[in-house]
Amino acid sequence: MIDYETYCKIKDCHERQHLTIAQTARALGLHAETVAKWVHCPQYHARQAVARSSRLDPFKDRIVSLLERHPYSAQQIFQRLREEGYAGGPTIVKDYVRRVRPVRREAFLKLDFVRGECAQLDWGLCRARHRPHYAASPNMPSTVKVPLLGAILILL
Repeated sequence: MIDYETYCKIKDCHERQHLTIAQTARALGLHAETVAKWVHCPQYHARQAVARSSRLDPFKDRIVSLLERHPYSAQQIFQRLREEGYAGGPTIVKDYVRRVRPVRREAFLKLDFVRGECAQLDWGLCRARHRPHYAASPNMPSTVKVPLLGAILILL
């Protein structure tokens, strides 16, 4: 198959330079039959690819059903298909899984509260400087309450 540039060169040699088909073929390094075919074509048309079946075609529905049930990796799906009789390679499986895998959702939930409706509470240890009843231990328990969108409240 020739490209558009070669087609234009064939047309130029034959129509503008008035070379014969054999002379055009020699000048461009092409076979004479190829030049003859393209000289008689009124316009360039690219070669159409023929749709071919794949070894994966019988297993495509199975891959989609596996992905709907669980987010398997392409390698895990490949191994399952091998057990079911798939004779192709792993690359075509990986490419197909990449195309049909459902879009992943965010793994967290965004919470939205009105001011004062919710608070976060945490606890920890802090230094006991001004509490004599905690003098035996250098650290004392404390909690921190943080109202969302509010100020920090420390409870000792």
